[in-house]
Amino acid sequence: QVQLVESGGGLVQAGGSLRLSCAASGRGISRYPIGWFRQAPGKEREFVAVIGWSFGSTDYANSVKGRFTIFRDNAKNTVHLQMNSLKPEDTAVYYCAAGSSAGALSRPSTYNYWGQGTQVTVSS
Repeated sequence: QVQLVESGGGLVQAGGSLRLSCAASGRGISRYPIGWFRQAPGKEREFVAVIGWSFGSTDYANSVKGRFTIFRDNAKNTVHLQMNSLKPEDTAVYYCAAGSSAGALSRPSTYNYWGQGTQVTVSS
């Protein structure tokens, strides 16, 4: 069983920074890419970023490119999302997920395991 625990959310002013962390554990976790998604009230869950465990390849949503960076700490089985130049439209609950199904890594349906989410609020 795979478990994912997010931390690091909070309230920040526009232009500020936050670092989210996703602590991953469980059998086979090293085989799965880890993605970050977010969901704002009344909106669908949307892709933010993803990183592969084996080669560290990354991909980002256009809306966060140049502002967010995803990286991993292999020794601690933790994936971080560094968020800079935050905007009010980045306000959402952020989830990390482990993918284990075939499909595009930008699609929530590709991921079988999800964390509980952490709230990020950016004030203007």
